[in-house]
Amino acid sequence: MDRPWVMRTYSGHSTPIATNALYRTNLAKGQTGLSVAFDLPTQMGYDPDAPEAAGEVGRVGVPVAHLGHMHQLMDGIDLAAMNTSMTINATACWLLALYITNGTDRGVDMSVLNGTTQNDIVKEYLSRGTYIFPPEPSRRLIVDMIAFTVRHVPRWNPINVCSYHLQEAGATPEQELAYALATAIGVLDAVRDSGQVAPDDFPAVVGRISFFVNAGIRFVEEVCKMRAFTALWDRICVERYGVTDATLRRFRYGVQVNSLGLTEAQPENNVARIILEMLGVTLSRDARARAIQLPTWNEALGLPRPWDQQWSLRYQQVLAFETDLLEYEDVFAGSRVVEAATASMADAAWAELGEILDLGGAFEAIEEMKGRLVASQAERSRRIESGEQVVVGVNRFVETEPSPLGGAESILRVDPAVEADMAADVAKWRAARSGGGLARALAALEAAARSGANVMPPTLALAAAGGTTGEWADVLRDVFGEYRAPTGVGRGVGHRGALMAPVAARVRALPGGPPRILVAKPGLDGHSNGAEQIAVAARDAGFEVVYEGIRSTIPRIVAAARDEDVEVVGVSVLSGAHLELVAALVTELRAAGVDAAVVVGGIIPEEDRPRLLALGVAAVYTPKDFELVRIMGELADLVERRRRVAG
Repeated sequence: MDRPWVMRTYSGHSTPIATNALYRTNLAKGQTGLSVAFDLPTQMGYDPDAPEAAGEVGRVGVPVAHLGHMHQLMDGIDLAAMNTSMTINATACWLLALYITNGTDRGVDMSVLNGTTQNDIVKEYLSRGTYIFPPEPSRRLIVDMIAFTVRHVPRWNPINVCSYHLQEAGATPEQELAYALATAIGVLDAVRDSGQVAPDDFPAVVGRISFFVNAGIRFVEEVCKMRAFTALWDRICVERYGVTDATLRRFRYGVQVNSLGLTEAQPENNVARIILEMLGVTLSRDARARAIQLPTWNEALGLPRPWDQQWSLRYQQVLAFETDLLEYEDVFAGSRVVEAATASMADAAWAELGEILDLGGAFEAIEEMKGRLVASQAERSRRIESGEQVVVGVNRFVETEPSPLGGAESILRVDPAVEADMAADVAKWRAARSGGGLARALAALEAAARSGANVMPPTLALAAAGGTTGEWADVLRDVFGEYRAPTGVGRGVGHRGALMAPVAARVRALPGGPPRILVAKPGLDGHSNGAEQIAVAARDAGFEVVYEGIRSTIPRIVAAARDEDVEVVGVSVLSGAHLELVAALVTELRAAGVDAAVVVGGIIPEEDRPRLLALGVAAVYTPKDFELVRIMGELADLVERRRRVAG
């Protein structure tokens, strides 16, 4: 019988102490690995007291600003035995340094640490949005981490090439395969060419590359995708890198099943979706996941509670320990249907991979890949809206009994006092430090960044000297600069045709000409799929659209609304910071003399709707509002009413 995969839940919230209690509880329930969710300020290189962190501290993950926080986060956990996955990208070097230094302080040598840093910046540019630096410096940081860990932390996976968020952004299976493999090639080529790894050691580098994938509801297709991934990775390892050891060519991956497909409407149906999606990465022994973390039934509503995470953990345990799945060889071996579908998918993905490599590779083709993803997502949205793609409880079988699972108590809410507490904590930490060692560590980091030396040794020195997340990132911001990724919105226009035609005709007929809408993403939330699809649909409907991408500051949004003379400001917030951010935005808009209607969309609990409306928001949309044609019609109605009142 095979051993079960590593079982995780992706979790973190409020404070390191609160998150540590959650981890220890989950481990006691049979979880076998940790998956750390960091809050957005930590992911974006800000301390809890930074202005940019306002409203975001502890919301979607745990804040970790200094070594003391890492001590608290991992307190009582056996680091030598634990397999820890950290979903961290732009600041991955820093968080790994804190983890290593925490281990050193506890007598655990870095050579025995076991785990993974996600560290895939390409998919951040394409879908998730937690990038800081431009592509080339970002790739340099990844290369430095890989070169360091292969030598000093040999059991650590320094990068988890992440196709998960590509599927969330609309990728077809072929695109998911191609873009992830292109990213892996872009990283490995850079490591090979860096001179930091001897040629004889390079196969070991290839062997430490791991992947993090998505598994959607079409679970038979997902089985074929994972079998194709396995075959294509082996081909790349042999043909491009000459790796002869089959164990170093193994396609090693973890998975979280699809969160994009979880619905706010009839959320109890998400239980079935999660379990079926898990089958896509467990049924085929030859392509089975090495680690699995499952979302919870209520993630389309808000943050899950410990009980919700326990329920998702139990799905894994029932499959692994009650069924006979692990007793058999690959049950799909010799299946003509699966083998034919796998081969077809692999051929299509290989062709798309060739197109990206012809453009220079993943890091060079970000704009092209982003445009293709936005177009694919627009087509997916259109199929759901038209009913071609059935989503039970959303566009079909919508009749329902009242659910006993709903209500305000069905999600976890972060205490608003957390932000002030964590800001005070980091201020106290800074005040207690020795200035000389800190100054030397900061100077060494800057020197390494400018000279091209590996940044990991000075990053470790800064962690030991008491540096903070914001201080580490600020040094590199000064050296590397910051980056704004392409939006890809132009490539998604035109997919709704006949569906949008009546609304477009109405908009064209509006007295005063086409209305102008500003689509805005305030705060640090980088999940831009919804905002991009609103921008695409608004253009299809005949609106003039202003969209500058993610992480716009409140002053920048106000200035754009004023200078572009917009009639509607559409605000997208998925991080849970909607009340704070929208209140600040409305106040600043009115103070600047901008009277545009404000419309808000995101993962917004129903009980927050009246509070937003009381702030002066004209309309609130949540994931159950999937009909973009209806939304555009309602925005046209809103503009028409306001113009009529204005005379």
